[in-house]
Amino acid sequence: MNDIVGSHDLLFVTLDTLRYDVAQELAAAGRIPHLARHLPGGAWERRHAPGSFTYASHQAMFAGFLPTPAAPGPHPRLFAARFAGSETTAKGTFVHDTPDLVSGLAAVGYRTVCVGGVGFFNNQGPLGSVLPGMFQESHWEPEFGVTSPTSFEAQVARAEKVVAGLPQDQRLFLFVNASALHQPNWFHLPGATREAGDTRASHAAALEYVDQHMGRLLAAVSSRRPCFAIVCSDHGTAYGEDGYHGHRIGHDVVWTVPYAHFFVDGAR
Repeated sequence: MNDIVGSHDLLFVTLDTLRYDVAQELAAAGRIPHLARHLPGGAWERRHAPGSFTYASHQAMFAGFLPTPAAPGPHPRLFAARFAGSETTAKGTFVHDTPDLVSGLAAVGYRTVCVGGVGFFNNQGPLGSVLPGMFQESHWEPEFGVTSPTSFEAQVARAEKVVAGLPQDQRLFLFVNASALHQPNWFHLPGATREAGDTRASHAAALEYVDQHMGRLLAAVSSRRPCFAIVCSDHGTAYGEDGYHGHRIGHDVVWTVPYAHFFVDGAR
């Protein structure tokens, strides 16, 4: 990461609430082609989330604790605050002297921009301002939120505008919290109704919807220079497994998440 930070723009996308099993099934079935073409081997990596709900997970990820590979470690991290005794800070880790990655990247010249999605990024009230407040620039409006059937395309449009407004030599760290997978998501499944509610199938349909617009986002962030992208979920969610519904619980479908990182070069 010490060769990448400073030479590349950086994109971090959290597909909020996306389950690993659903993500992997859709990749294998060819239902998310824009994402799958960038996944190593066409498959998601299976990882464990650092938290069981959005706020906790993002606090950890912004501190450099991305989802952990679901295999015995230790696993070197891409980013880390300087911390004595850290067993996951390795030679290739980008180490910063600030408490979070966002300010660490700002300290080395990156413009840090957040395009929020779920309520923890809405800048409405103290709690909804903590995470977006880490960034030099943050964006949120109701159309980006969980109740909007067009949330991700609206977020992508804002990201495109952000990129277009930057000087050519300005490095960018763009974070996007995609809200489409989070409940309610029933409206992404053709024929579904509000009364029937969200299902595993509507969760999958929401990922297909996100994939339809992912190509635009990747094209925008790689339009000025090569980009290093991280795309993952912050946690999963339950749809009745073992009687559980939702998240902020200790169930495997919540703790197991899809993860990928890859390079995007718009010139290719």
